[in-house]
Amino acid sequence: MNPATEQTEATFDPYGDSAVEERLDRAARTATPWRKTSFAERARLMVGAAELLEGELPDVARLLTTEMGKTYAAAKGEVSKCALAMRYFAEHAEAMLADEPVATRASDSRVVYRPMGPVLAVMPWNFPMWQVTRFAAPALMAGNVGLLKHSSNVPQTALYIEDLYRRAGFPLGAFQTLLIGSERVEAVIADERVRAVTLTGSEGAGRSVGAAAGRALKKSVLELGGSDPFVVLPSADLDRAVATAVDARVQNNGQSCIAAKRFIVHDAVYDRFTEAFVAAMEALVVGDPMDPATAVGPLALSSARHDVHQQVTDARDKGATVLCGGEPQAGVGWYYLPTVLADVTCDMRVNGEEVFGPVAMVYRARDDDEALGLANDSGFGLGASIWSADPDQQRFFSEGIEAGMVFVNAMVASTVELPFGGVKRSGYGRELSAHGIREFCDVISRWVA
Repeated sequence: MNPATEQTEATFDPYGDSAVEERLDRAARTATPWRKTSFAERARLMVGAAELLEGELPDVARLLTTEMGKTYAAAKGEVSKCALAMRYFAEHAEAMLADEPVATRASDSRVVYRPMGPVLAVMPWNFPMWQVTRFAAPALMAGNVGLLKHSSNVPQTALYIEDLYRRAGFPLGAFQTLLIGSERVEAVIADERVRAVTLTGSEGAGRSVGAAAGRALKKSVLELGGSDPFVVLPSADLDRAVATAVDARVQNNGQSCIAAKRFIVHDAVYDRFTEAFVAAMEALVVGDPMDPATAVGPLALSSARHDVHQQVTDARDKGATVLCGGEPQAGVGWYYLPTVLADVTCDMRVNGEEVFGPVAMVYRARDDDEALGLANDSGFGLGASIWSADPDQQRFFSEGIEAGMVFVNAMVASTVELPFGGVKRSGYGRELSAHGIREFCDVISRWVA
């Protein structure tokens, strides 16, 4: 369904058991010859996939916008980033997975990385191309084969990705989409032909997939939710901090695990920051995601908008101050007005849950210690953004923040060169970089006397 129009664009039947079995069998049969291909051959195919994607960028971006509502400008950026990641791992995978000699009393001893085989990826709708690519590009370059169970509201994107790798020359079994519901994921994980599983999604989905992988004694990587703090201190460049804060909160229409959600502001600059932040949020254009003037498009699902409004309503009923927004936008489409909440307390849902929409919470901190305490007062630990010109302050927060990624004077972002992932309830394991490509490799110790 198109979130901007609420119209059904296309319908798809889920795969039956025989279709799933056929794809599992094909993945298992492809895994052995694929792992024997050279890095040079894999890189040639991966670069070919990147070239195809770049050539089809406008159409693919339009597909993403139609399926899940992100702005067309954001969709084009996502597709470009996927091509960049494909090229990056095509160039660097061999070096990342090179044998590592280790000095021992043996004549030769080394650590060796070898592909695991078929890996199941359970992926979300919010970045329907990027989330898949940051798994698929390193996994395929490592010599694994992929099985994709994508979100049910982005089936066209899922099928396009499978077709992209096929047209680039990858073996048919190297990357396949499974059009199945979430209730059938556990059976796929349990299948002996599947060697590992990765999931990006909600905390609940992570618990389910992690438990299923544990029962099957299989490796899992979980990239889950976030309630990222954005800490603003007195020495910060406030103009830059405000502009970045708006982008950090409403990126992807507010539907990003690494979007800043809790804005923790030092008392000395709280009033100035909050006034400017609220004004900038109110000024955002909400509307047609294909319109270049639009900053915030619709939420991806009617249920998602309902959940966000329930969280905001709970906060308002318990005493939070709504500085702007706080309501769905009237009319057709699953739009929600950019919202800023103040006076948030620990008993409110928005304080303890991830808010997956354009809703920000501002908190006042008396000093650095209180700001750090507020930043860490969350069950999540994905990313954090710190705004200060003071090197000692930068060090204090960088070392004290409980998060998998800490950005100073910048918004949290994923980049191919650095590992992506969180701590606490934000999951475990890493994507991207050398750390990510090794997640789905068997690490073998080799000893020659």
